[in-house]
Amino acid sequence: MFRHLFFAAALLCASSAYALDTYRFGARLVEVGDAASKLVELAGEPAYKEPIETKHGGREGERWQYNDGNVTVTFVIKESRIAAIEQTHN
Repeated sequence: MFRHLFFAAALLCASSAYALDTYRFGARLVEVGDAASKLVELAGEPAYKEPIETKHGGREGERWQYNDGNVTVTFVIKESRIAAIEQTHN
């Protein structure tokens, strides 16, 4: 019984995260595959940048985070292109 209550409480407390192919900044869209420079042009510099490293310590890419109201949008940048977009509701 305790285990079921624990999992129910954990699900209620967890924030929602969604993987996306596109994200809209005003009237303009960015999508997976677009150049990172287009993202900076539309949204400005990210609030936070974090390197992504391989298992061996090499640099694989970066995570760029933008705050958009009550939503945090994370863009995975690899080879100067958007590789993934994730939206998390705060």
